Amino acid sequence: MTTVVGAPALPRVSRRFITALVLATVGVSMAYVTPMGYSLALRLADIAPGHDEYLGYINSAGAVAYILSAPLLGAFSDRTRSPLGRRRPYLLGGAAVGVLALIVLALAGNIAMLTVGWMLAMLGWANALGALNNLMADRLPMAQRGRVAGLTGFANMAAPVIGIVIVGAVSSNNVLLFLIPGAIGVLTVIFLLRSLGPADDRPAPPDAERPSLRAVVAAYRFSPRAFPDFAWNWAGRFVFFAGLSLNTTFIAFFYAQRLGLTVEDAAGSVALIAGVSIIATMAGAIGGGYLTDRLGRRKIFVVGSAVIFLVSGVVSALFAHDVPLLMLGNLLASLGMGGFSSVDQAIVLDILPHRETDAGRFMAIMQLAQQIPGVLAPLAAPLLLTAGVAGDTKNYTLLYLVGGSLTLVGGLFIQFGVRAVR
Repeated sequence: MTTVVGAPALPRVSRRFITALVLATVGVSMAYVTPMGYSLALRLADIAPGHDEYLGYINSAGAVAYILSAPLLGAFSDRTRSPLGRRRPYLLGGAAVGVLALIVLALAGNIAMLTVGWMLAMLGWANALGALNNLMADRLPMAQRGRVAGLTGFANMAAPVIGIVIVGAVSSNNVLLFLIPGAIGVLTVIFLLRSLGPADDRPAPPDAERPSLRAVVAAYRFSPRAFPDFAWNWAGRFVFFAGLSLNTTFIAFFYAQRLGLTVEDAAGSVALIAGVSIIATMAGAIGGGYLTDRLGRRKIFVVGSAVIFLVSGVVSALFAHDVPLLMLGNLLASLGMGGFSSVDQAIVLDILPHRETDAGRFMAIMQLAQQIPGVLAPLAAPLLLTAGVAGDTKNYTLLYLVGGSLTLVGGLFIQFGVRAVR
């Protein structure tokens, strides 16, 4: 059983708070995941045509920026006491940096500026999303965690899809391609800030007034022996998202190759498939979140979602050479992603160590399990994409089979490693 510091029972949150939180999650996710999955590919095809592998390197650079900042900002957030509270300053600051980053991306004329812009985007928007996760840890009682995690999980998955549909109509305009999602992100953050109650007045942790280099280093680590459930969940999430990153980072290029089109010409099919996948994402995230609270079971939904994602990888790798089968593969992937994201987030909220004093730090550490694969998987992907093929052809069959298999391994880690939840 995991040793978790106890905390007083939390009151149920209001529908207004849940609505504002979900909308902010949609906006913030749209602002940086839409570029990751679509807009960056279009800009890259314009700046460096024929160099698909650069997308992996750019995404890796952005993930590094997040990895180096998230736990530290989470720890600072835990220790921040201001008229705005603990989380609001980081939500506002993240959105401001994120908007600046999107302007850089829109105007970038070379790979270096595109990389700098993406690093700033991850530093801003991804840490703003971390502040939203911290609000969940601060305020959600156990009885609402699955449902709210389902709604925000759906928001995370649906946001880039909605974003792709929106920016697909302006794909020839570099400025609107990035700034429309950014504007939506800012507006939803403002709405959430206006919906929050009084600022957090709980006392700061004992070491809040004594920052040191040792404390900074400590923000990036925890003891697996002291918190084994947290450690196993971290490992399972890491492996799952390694597979997910392999199968989603290059999706625009994958569709283009399978359909025999350029990336630009495939944009309409990408938007269509992404739009339809919202239904599957909603079913996985909201359905999984509701059922996990209703049945009091978490892990079976995590494993089931991983199995579904594996099946999606097999369908995409071996059978999908036209729009209907590409759509089927994407629907299954969206169902698996939605289910895993919502239920695993509920598990994290259940087993979170030191909720009262270090929630931001531990939530950020758990988020690293999603972001580090964003560094490693795109770097490994070129090895898979070039295995056994020649010329400009890429081995997406191998990429999707490996990615799907990794997601199942991640689900099994959580199933057999985490003991504090059923």
